[in-house]
Amino acid sequence: MSYPGYGAPQPGYPGGYGGAPGAPGFGGIPGQQQDPLFGYFTAVAGQDGQISAEELQACLTQANFAGGYKPFNLETCRLMINMLDRDMSCTMGFNEFKELWGVLNGWKQHFMSIDRDQSGTVDPNEMRQAVTSMGYNLSPQAMNCIVKRYSTQGKITFDDYVACCVKLRTLTDIFRRRDQAQQGVATFPYDEFIQCTMST
Repeated sequence: MSYPGYGAPQPGYPGGYGGAPGAPGFGGIPGQQQDPLFGYFTAVAGQDGQISAEELQACLTQANFAGGYKPFNLETCRLMINMLDRDMSCTMGFNEFKELWGVLNGWKQHFMSIDRDQSGTVDPNEMRQAVTSMGYNLSPQAMNCIVKRYSTQGKITFDDYVACCVKLRTLTDIFRRRDQAQQGVATFPYDEFIQCTMST
């Protein structure tokens, strides 16, 4: 089903895995194989068992998600944690981390497919194609705003691309929940609008 005025639901990016430590695939039960990401998660999370934005930044930098082993953007890490932070802890537990890892890998594959010259950046036209291929129905003016916001000297890096994807996904989800008639129109009290936009 498509939603007039904004993007279609994102296939392949489910809203949660629903598992818990001790459930199948998560370790904790003798004779069951532990999830391979769990060891990586515990090494990053440390004693508190949660990943902060700074720990996520170190993890993604070490995994070379941004390319060239440059530090992954800290603000993008905050956005990603906020996108999946269902318990409002401002940190990420294992299930949230696992979901993010899957989403990030999907975005990385998508980014690589539109980065035709393999430069590690995409240009405004490639970004427009990417946003359209994700199912978002945006005006040229809205796309120009996105390109201006996320490009540096006409190029968009992977971590800026991720920040854009997170914002689009989060704001679309917030809007869709308030668009009862699914017509691409929603009403927000001013304070609620500020809360929604400032928290993404």
